[in-house]
Amino acid sequence: MIAAIVILISLTPAADEAPAISPATDEHGILVHSATSPFQEGVTKIKVLLPDALKASQRFPAIYVLPVEARDEARYGEGLAEVKKRDLHNKHQTIFVEPTFSHLPWYADHPADPKIRQETYFLQVVLPFVEKSYPVDSTPGGRLLLGFSKSGWGAHSLLLRHPDVFGRAVAWDAPLMMDQPGRYGSMPIFGTPDNFEKYRITELLRAKAKFLGSSQRLLLIGYGNFRREHEELHSLMNDLNIPHAYRDGPQRQHNWHSGWVEEAVALLLNDQNGR
Repeated sequence: MIAAIVILISLTPAADEAPAISPATDEHGILVHSATSPFQEGVTKIKVLLPDALKASQRFPAIYVLPVEARDEARYGEGLAEVKKRDLHNKHQTIFVEPTFSHLPWYADHPADPKIRQETYFLQVVLPFVEKSYPVDSTPGGRLLLGFSKSGWGAHSLLLRHPDVFGRAVAWDAPLMMDQPGRYGSMPIFGTPDNFEKYRITELLRAKAKFLGSSQRLLLIGYGNFRREHEELHSLMNDLNIPHAYRDGPQRQHNWHSGWVEEAVALLLNDQNGR
């Protein structure tokens, strides 16, 4: 195990607003750090799952398991627990990271509320901390995003808004064709229709198509509730000549534990056995 220390990451001039991240506690094999920052309300967490065998000179890919609920809510299951149950951290020799958020995560910055800056928190607190504290590959190819539903939206929007930061993003059963804020608790996070447009997946695809290159960086796999949304986004990406992986099914229950995570991880890591 890696002994993590308290790390203060100065992102603003005022020292009392600098993020603070605690040493890890081991919770059933998952390392859990408590975090405070000006970008979230109260205490959030950064959870890390390491392969059992670590080599000092080795850098591991990092898959960011993006939650769909605020704080430690688990109505739809627990993403990192599913990864651990299936031993994917050892099978793929990969470090998995799951941050929590104080509000329902849509991976956006609210235009007025400084405590709902989810995108900034992820980019300026979570990523720097993980890359300073753990032996992860800090190139875009080593930063991979995994999500479903709201966090599938988040995975695609983060990559499209920051194609120079992230290498690949997979979404399972996500409302990717949403064209206005309001549904699924999204309005309190996006704040205004104008701010929502900055994160709207269909518009980001049109704007960023030429920056995505020739490899399959966006992955769409299976469905529970949002098959039509995936079909329509697949068609749009074809129209825009955006290389992507697409799997239509099988239909599964809309949660972390219905069997889709293992395929998603394999595709993110470009493991041909996951095809």
